[in-house]
Amino acid sequence: MSGTSTAPERLSRLSVNQMTVRQLDLPDLVDACLALGVRGVGLWREPVRAYGVDAAARLVREAGLTVTTLCRGGFLTATDPSERARALDDNRRAVDEAAALGTDTLVLVSGGLPAGSKDLRGARERIADALGELGPYAAGHGVRLAVEPLHPMYAADRCVVSTLTQALDLAERFPAEQVGVTVDTYHVWWDDTAPEQIARAGAGGRLHAFQLADWTTPLPEGVLNGRGRLGDGSVDLREWTARVEAAGYTGPIEVELFNDELWARDGREVLAETVARFVEHVVR
Repeated sequence: MSGTSTAPERLSRLSVNQMTVRQLDLPDLVDACLALGVRGVGLWREPVRAYGVDAAARLVREAGLTVTTLCRGGFLTATDPSERARALDDNRRAVDEAAALGTDTLVLVSGGLPAGSKDLRGARERIADALGELGPYAAGHGVRLAVEPLHPMYAADRCVVSTLTQALDLAERFPAEQVGVTVDTYHVWWDDTAPEQIARAGAGGRLHAFQLADWTTPLPEGVLNGRGRLGDGSVDLREWTARVEAAGYTGPIEVELFNDELWARDGREVLAETVARFVEHVVR
């Protein structure tokens, strides 16, 4: 399967998140993207730091690729003061890394409940407090914080922000150039209030990132790595793309798949397949 026959304009907004083909190291990812006509990449902090932030920035810049997002900051729900201070310091480093890579968007996964806690409201208030500290720092570096709601199955251990309503209620306490939201179809496709919340986000200039993955069942044990390939599941990807566009979003469309079966395959093959499925199931 090759992307060489795909017209460049059909891929002009496609970005491939690094986790979709995490089996490729950064130079191989860059090379494979160039070969297929993909001009955007969403990067993850851990492999970028392993390669070297400055080296990664130089590699991507010299290849002519755009870093559409950096994943991820967040995990801001700790009650212990020292843990909270460490989290804030780590998020400031994430902002620095995003700025060095040339992206204006740092995706935030807010964090789950602290051990022994059942207080969802309190956890969300601690996120708001942290955003109040981090938002001005990020804006000073040309970076926006994009709060990503995760499916409710992750609320206990990973993200107490489960809906776009909750994400926007947090974001709207701060200027739009500081804090907005990420819309990820995998996490919000089930929510019948999401379309009006997308319109709300667009009206406020807070649609900072848009990510695609499909929903397939049964979910794997542990559920984290069960994102479906585009077109394999229950999500109407064209409809969701039309929704964010109707709300004024014209930015990159990033494919982010956590999938053990995909990671066990040849990464270049997976990337080529992802490009083809993007054209088949997303491009209008």
